[in-house]
Amino acid sequence: MKRSYRSQLAAFAAAALALAFVLVSGPVQAADPGEARLSKEDQACLECHARPGARKTLANGETLSLYVAPEAFAASRHAREGCEGCHSQIDTATHGKAGNEQKMASKRSHAVESTETCRDCHQKTMKKYDDSVHWALVRNGSDKAPLCANCHDPHATKSLKQANAADNALCQECHKDIAKAFTASVHGTEGENLECKDCHRTHDVQAAAVGDHLRGQCISCHKEVVTSHARWLPNAEHHLEAVSCGACHNPDAARRVDLRIYEARAGHKAKAAEKVGVPQFVQLTAADSGLDGRALWSLLQDLSSAKGSDGRSFVRGRLEVQTGVEAHALAPKGKALKDCATCHKQGAAAFQAVTVSMIGADGRPVRKGATQGILNSVESIGSVSGFYAIGGTRIAILDALLLMALAGGVLLPGAHLAMKILSARRRRAAQSRHPSDTD
Repeated sequence: MKRSYRSQLAAFAAAALALAFVLVSGPVQAADPGEARLSKEDQACLECHARPGARKTLANGETLSLYVAPEAFAASRHAREGCEGCHSQIDTATHGKAGNEQKMASKRSHAVESTETCRDCHQKTMKKYDDSVHWALVRNGSDKAPLCANCHDPHATKSLKQANAADNALCQECHKDIAKAFTASVHGTEGENLECKDCHRTHDVQAAAVGDHLRGQCISCHKEVVTSHARWLPNAEHHLEAVSCGACHNPDAARRVDLRIYEARAGHKAKAAEKVGVPQFVQLTAADSGLDGRALWSLLQDLSSAKGSDGRSFVRGRLEVQTGVEAHALAPKGKALKDCATCHKQGAAAFQAVTVSMIGADGRPVRKGATQGILNSVESIGSVSGFYAIGGTRIAILDALLLMALAGGVLLPGAHLAMKILSARRRRAAQSRHPSDTD
């Protein structure tokens, strides 16, 4: 009897253990563990799309892979939406049958069309992307600007935290040289673990040479930059506005002065003339080998009076590095330029390369070369007054006028004082000869 009780107890324990195993492990009928977490409808799709060799030949001859890894899809953020969440246009009754194939012109056109599907769920993110230089390039016909699928595999989309860890690697696919320069820079070697998005953001990426958002990003980390520069740099705030960080913090970079065209609009803060006048800018500068002072003045007058112009066009100068690679190859602050003569001397190398630019339709600057003397010409006085560097933009006639003004400012008061003293002496002398005249 005792043995029978023990046998029953052991059998009950074994049954309980088996039941617990079944409850914990879940369904086991699927060959792929990923399929066990997918709906029956999605598993039906994977009967064909889980085949590694599944592919489609497109109209332009390209081959598009139709393979979807079940485990990766089941673990993705899109698994909860299922296949139909993004492919609602597909009729499952006829899909895959002869004569009902979906027509695709190319991989690129398919990726562009798929980007529109992303808008259904990701409205806020897509609004940021619509304002980015990447989308501006797409609208302008670029076949290389990144689309959603270039950075996010729609069938293996990870969580935001996991995706952020791969951001730099994604950017490097297009910006290899910049990534290499950044890795070797002070930001890439001193353990700061900066990622591309920390300065350029993720979806609302703006053209680096447009606006002052990147200067703001620098200041967001280097909060004492104005105070620290003011200890040794005269007019520190003006320098920070007119000189890019890389122009001093990459001592080996090639520099240029870029005269950016702005438009002063009534009731608005002066802003870069986005798109306004770009066709005229290209047309008006096409024939010139290099803009001189007179040509720049004429260009500004033509842009200001052009149909559709909202205000007066003018230029603001900025000293900057010439390439994106140089902008990322920043040296430790101990190697940054601190010699004022680098810029503030006649014939300074940094002032020998000059461009005139506007914002193009794709959000990037459209540049036209200018003559070396444009910063030093009397004809440029009315045009480049927004950029002046003592010594660096010397105009000989202005120097002569300045000396004459200084001389006049000193000599005229001196002459007046001398005449006054002489007149006083003459009056006293006259009074001493004729004392009765004062009675």
